[in-house]
Amino acid sequence: MKIYLDLIFLLNFGFDFLLLMTVKLLLRRNVKLTDLLSGAFIGATSIFFLFIKMNSLTLFLFKIVISILMIIVTFGFRNIRYTARNFLYLYSTSMILGGVLYYLNTEFSYQQEGLVFYHNGLSINVIVLVLTSPIIVYSYIKQGLYLKNNYGNYHEVVLYYHGKKQRMNGFLDTGNHLVDPYQKRPILLVDRKRLIYDINEFQMILVPIDTAGGHSLLPCIKIDKIWIQKFGYRTKFLLGLMDEEIHIDGVDCILSEQIMEESI
Repeated sequence: MKIYLDLIFLLNFGFDFLLLMTVKLLLRRNVKLTDLLSGAFIGATSIFFLFIKMNSLTLFLFKIVISILMIIVTFGFRNIRYTARNFLYLYSTSMILGGVLYYLNTEFSYQQEGLVFYHNGLSINVIVLVLTSPIIVYSYIKQGLYLKNNYGNYHEVVLYYHGKKQRMNGFLDTGNHLVDPYQKRPILLVDRKRLIYDINEFQMILVPIDTAGGHSLLPCIKIDKIWIQKFGYRTKFLLGLMDEEIHIDGVDCILSEQIMEESI
């Protein structure tokens, strides 16, 4: 039997790229095309290791390691929760695609009477279908509602300053009404540790704000402009520097409705 490794490689590369792209779109991850291609390449090259004799457990663990590596190369590592969610969606998507392929296989390879498939006896897939269908439906509905209620406020953003640009994931917080009291510029909150710019290059602007603990001063900086997905470029705004991490999955900065309404 002839095995065309180049064809197998290309097929796996295509499927892995499709899976990673699906995760990017579902979770609105702001990653470049080259990152997607790199992750798909790692997944495709793993096919050559499958010709090495392994037992079932070793093969399963090997696939898990490759999947985690694909996720980290494509989306980076921020924390365990961020990586675990990317991993979960990768496997969920692969199971959906695998289910479609399996359906096509059984459709053309098995004899069918209603929902019962025969191939040298009763197929166990009917039992698996009955047991797993409620779980799949529940997970699909739960994740669908989660996406609708949360990820609709995610936006890709790009910061520009002195010819240097930085990609970030922004979250529209309708409760963020922070504005500069002097020039009425909306304030975007950003984790200062995420910025690639040298903070010492900026003239710090201290903006008085009200917090749960009372009054305080928020250090802010002014950059050239920002690009927001579906809204375009904005120049009238400030970046508010936060010392603590933003505890929203995969988010680097907090947007406001005011900046969405402003034009360049």
